[in-house]
Order: sequence, then structure tokens, then C-alpha cells
Amino acid sequence: MSSMTLFFLLLCSPTLSFALDHQLPQHESWPRWLWRRASSSRNVPPEGYHNPLQNGGSMLTQIPMTFPIGQGEPINTIVSGNSDTRVLVDSEADGGLRNFFLSFGFSGECLGQHSGSDQAANLGDGNGYKNETSVIRWNYGDPQLGSCKETVEGGNHFRYWVQDGPQGNSGAIFMAVSYELPIALQHDIIPNGYNLGRDWLIGNITRSSVPTLNVTDSTTYSSSTSFGGYTYQTDIKYVSGLLPDTNDGINHNITVGVGGINSTDGLVAVLDVKITEGPPSASAAWRPVPSQSWYLPPLILLFSSTVLPLLALS
Repeated sequence: MSSMTLFFLLLCSPTLSFALDHQLPQHESWPRWLWRRASSSRNVPPEGYHNPLQNGGSMLTQIPMTFPIGQGEPINTIVSGNSDTRVLVDSEADGGLRNFFLSFGFSGECLGQHSGSDQAANLGDGNGYKNETSVIRWNYGDPQLGSCKETVEGGNHFRYWVQDGPQGNSGAIFMAVSYELPIALQHDIIPNGYNLGRDWLIGNITRSSVPTLNVTDSTTYSSSTSFGGYTYQTDIKYVSGLLPDTNDGINHNITVGVGGINSTDGLVAVLDVKITEGPPSASAAWRPVPSQSWYLPPLILLFSSTVLPLLALS
């Protein structure tokens, strides 16, 4: 290998590394062109998500067959795209999304087997309607097999989708939460089961009772949960303007919207989740590189003054 070839390979190596270490904080005095973030395609608005309604999307799911036809279920909870990037990874490892779900009592489907029909959602991100990523069920205190009990006996559960399309890649997780009856009753939704399902999920996170009939778009909560050595701080706020306060177009609305209460109250719970503690091995696995090695001009000067003369002698 010639000295000039080696020079250019060494010169390019730090630049290639920038894309790998995209979580490092940007130093205000460093030139912007030094930074190439692997997550640069992700665009997160201050709210933590792109409003699906502003780009042809919907906050109601699409169901293969309903009576009457064309009804959907409300997407009433969002994990904000401003959450810790590790939480937004659909994984149980490294404090990911599935581990966060486990931290407040929800597990994947029974023995990994999907039951029920798929529902689709259009999050206005350019992906159009796409089927749910998965269904997550209340595990009755048993992370391994408890979702099997929920499948049979009913309980709280949700479907979720990731907003990651080319026209709105926030990385936010959109969840359609509800409380269902036992499988013997065809998993119909209990009265007020969409609003209650959302608020009982929030109650699991906060370990408190959420007064569904008194929740407004100014209601906030903050609490922490833990699982698998990870602790999550979750800040919750209820927002309006995404869902209507209505019975119209809502699946099971004849039995869900009762007693003068609409099937959906028009509120969405937005969760901003941060990992505040992890196992020792996780923290040791990520160490920031000293800033001096990332400032390219000194690196070039050092190389030219020390390495090149040695190469010339070889």
C-alpha cells in the first residue's frame, strides 16, 4: 500500500465514525459539517409526533370487517418521538420498547401466537395504511404467560404502529388501547372501554387511579416504572384535537358509548419516556470518545507532521 493511499484511508476513518456515534452531544464550537447523524432522516416536531390528520391520515384504525362497515378503533395513546431513542426501538433488549411495556405490566401475545384480525392505521407519514406492528396484552403479573390469560379472560390490551414514513418520520409509537371482554364473548369492548383502557394503562404507569370522567386536555402525570434493570421516567399529558369526542365511526359504539358517554372522549395520552437507570453492563457499553479525536484539522496536522515523514523514509 502506498503512503498516499494510507494517508487517505486514515483521513476518512473519523468521518465514517461520525454516523455511528450519533448520540454524542454536539459541541457548539465544532463545525456543523463534522456531524453526520445516522438518525438525520428522523424529524421530530416539538409535540413529539406528526399529526396524522394534516397529511391524509386518521386516528381511527381500519378493520377488515365491522358492522356497520367502515368503523374503526381510536388511537388514543402515543409514545412521543422525543422519548429516549432506546425506548423507540421495538425490542426487549437494551431497555427497548417491549421492556418499557413490561415495566407497567404488558407483554407480547401468548407464546408469540397472534390471535384476532389485524387492524391497519394511516399515520399520515407517507406509508399509507399498514398493519399493526403487534398486539400487547395485560399480563396479570406474569410476564411470560400472563398474556395467555388475557387472551382467554379478557382485559386491557393495545395494538401499536410506528410513525416512520418518508413524509413524517417522528419515530413515535401510536397505540390503540382498549379493554376487552373474554374470548367467549368475542372480545367485544366493555362499556366505555376505549377511554377506560387508555386510563387504566396510564394508571398502571402511575400506580394511581385516573378519573376518566374528569380527565381534560390539561391533565398531566409523571411517574417511574422498572423492569429488567431499567428504570423509565414517564411524563404524561392529555391532548385534544387529534380524536373527536364522538360515537360516530367507532367500532362497537352501540355497547361502548352508553350512559351519555361517547365511545371516545376526544383525548389522547402522550407519553414522553426517558431511561433514568440501567444495568451496569449497559452503561459500560457506551462511552463517549474524547472530543479531541473528533476535531479534524488538528488530526490532519498531527498526521502530516509525524506519520508522513516516517512513511517517506520507508
